[in-house]
Amino acid sequence: MSTDTSSPAARTLGVIGLGSMGLGAALSALRRGTPTIGFDLNEAACAKFRAAGGQVAASAAELAAQSDAVLVLVVTAAQTESLLFGDGGAQPGIAAVMKPGAVVITAATVDPNLPPQWEARLAERGLHLIDAPVSGGAAKAAAGEMTVMASARPEAFAAAGELLAAYAGKVYRLGERAGVGSTVKMVNQHLAGVHIAAACEAMALGIRAGADAHALYEVITHSAGSSWMFANRVPHILAGDYTPLSAVNIFIKDLGIVLDAARTLKFPLPLAATAHQLYLGTAAAGHGAEDDSAVIKLYAALSGITLPGGGPATAGGEE
Repeated sequence: MSTDTSSPAARTLGVIGLGSMGLGAALSALRRGTPTIGFDLNEAACAKFRAAGGQVAASAAELAAQSDAVLVLVVTAAQTESLLFGDGGAQPGIAAVMKPGAVVITAATVDPNLPPQWEARLAERGLHLIDAPVSGGAAKAAAGEMTVMASARPEAFAAAGELLAAYAGKVYRLGERAGVGSTVKMVNQHLAGVHIAAACEAMALGIRAGADAHALYEVITHSAGSSWMFANRVPHILAGDYTPLSAVNIFIKDLGIVLDAARTLKFPLPLAATAHQLYLGTAAAGHGAEDDSAVIKLYAALSGITLPGGGPATAGGEE
C-alpha cells in the first residue's frame, strides 16, 4: 500500500545526518511546515541547514531529547547502531534520552536482520522503530520526492503520524515488522548496482567500437535499452565529473549486503556477484571514493579507451 504526501502535523522531526540525502529530507520537512532540527558532525552541512532557517542541535543527544521522531540518515549499520545505543564508552546513544513513545526512523541500507534487533532494544526503553530506507538520490531528496520503504508495528506508524510524509514523495507501508523495508531496499540496491555497472560497460563498449559517446547516450535514453540509472549516471561520464553523489564504495557495501543475504538463503546471484567484483576492481584501482559511474574507468584501463570530459574526481560521497 502507498500513501502520497500530505500536510504533516506540527510535531518535531529530528534529522541526524545532513549529507546529500539527509539535508534534502530536513529542508523538505522544513518547507512543509514541520518543526525540524538537524545535526551533523560536518559543520558545513549544519551551516547550510541553519542558513535555510533550520534549527541545528549541538549534539545528537540534544536533538533526540527534543524530537518526537528522529530520522537517522547515515551510511552504515555500524553508524546507526552507535547513534542509537552508544559505543560502550562514555557517550550514550540517543535511545537513552528520547521521550517515551518517540519514534526512531532508520534509513541506511543495512542487513535486513538488524532492524528487528534494534526494534526489540528500543521497545525495552518504550520507544518505537520504523525500518524506513529511502531511494531517489540527492535531487529527489531536495525536492521532497524520495521514496520511503517503511515497515514497522502498527503502533510505531501511529506514533510517527505524518512525520514520515514530511520529507517524502511516496511512503510505502510494506509490513508490520521491522526488516521488510530493508529487504525491499536490498532488492532495489541489487538492481541499482547491476544497472550502473551495465551502463558503464555498455558505454565503454560503444566508445571502444567508435561510437560518439554523446550520441550514444542520446539514442539509448530514447530506446528500449535505457534504465533510470543509465539516464542518471552517464551524464557524469560525459562531463568527466566523478564528484561523488553516491560513491563506488557505497555499492561495495550495498551489494555485499545483497550477496550475504543470498548466501544465507542459498540463492544464486551471478549478476550481482559480477557487478560487485567490478566495484571492487574500481576501488582497487584507486577510485573507490569517486562517483559510482567511475566503474567505466576500470573498463578504460582494460581497453585503452579515452573517456569524455576529464574533470577531476574528488573524495567523499554519501548514499
